[in-house]
Amino acid sequence: MGQLLIHKLLNLFVPPIIFIFLCIIVPHYLFKLLNSILIKPIFFTEDMTGKVVLVTGASSGVGEQLVYEYARRKARLVIVARRKNLLDEVAKKARRFGSPDVLVACADVTKVDDCERFIEETIKYFGRLDHLVNNAGLSSLCPFKEAKNILNFAPIMDVNFWGSIYATHFAIPHLQKSKGRIVVIASVTGWLPAPRLSFYAASKAALINFYDTLRVELQPDGIKITIASPGVIDSEMTQGKILSKEGVVKVDKELMDGMIETFLLGMIPIISSESCAKKIVNGACQGDTSVTDPAYYGAFYLSKVFCPEIVHWSFTWINSLTPVVKKKQQ
Repeated sequence: MGQLLIHKLLNLFVPPIIFIFLCIIVPHYLFKLLNSILIKPIFFTEDMTGKVVLVTGASSGVGEQLVYEYARRKARLVIVARRKNLLDEVAKKARRFGSPDVLVACADVTKVDDCERFIEETIKYFGRLDHLVNNAGLSSLCPFKEAKNILNFAPIMDVNFWGSIYATHFAIPHLQKSKGRIVVIASVTGWLPAPRLSFYAASKAALINFYDTLRVELQPDGIKITIASPGVIDSEMTQGKILSKEGVVKVDKELMDGMIETFLLGMIPIISSESCAKKIVNGACQGDTSVTDPAYYGAFYLSKVFCPEIVHWSFTWINSLTPVVKKKQQ
């Protein structure tokens, strides 16, 4: 009886409370917009000069551009990826862009020992860590019903989720000392139902939920967290580099071209990795808890919360365009 009474009271009071909450959303977002345009850029931008920033997945795409953005801000850098030849080129460019010192760390983020090693190398070389940028990522493009062996898709979670968690685990004691920041490169697919990206979207949703929770836990330690949710970016992924149904990372340009054309027909434009990286670093340095690029994707998020049926219909329509595109290419 007691529980029944509690439920009746909640049914009575929760709806009007939520209604009042919804009424303040619009003013809140207007204030956030004004704050991000006029106030934060002038008064609340972190000076990165001489600070130490570690970026994973730094050999190409958004990761590479994030390195250059921090380099322009005179940060000292640790760049992490598996391809040392590409990292060496990125390091040279970063120095030209203004970074006073760059440490190259060849590592695989899916290996916990590698993650511990490159954090230790950072502290041994620089003595501190101020920003940890978890960017390393891997994509797949496959309808779930076509996945013959779902174990082939385990690397998606290993790279996108655990690759961030391992590095974060070892970095936290050092970020505590510097009152530093964790920057997480998630994706709008973490909260939008993008067709054929179920494994990728699930890994990004896991990232968002994990770091939203971690932000609360680490608040007393002074560690800040920025979660970035980019849209469709011009990167190796959109150029066809994916994890295939067979569990092999390969470049499938034809398949990706079809999907990109589908996105374009669905009025979802591609953004440049340079532009995206600049917005992410600006947001992180201004203390933003989240960065969505392009910003209008925020409207999609609100639509998903308040009108989920419309979002479902929209993505069902986009998904239906893919067979049409394939037919055109044949």
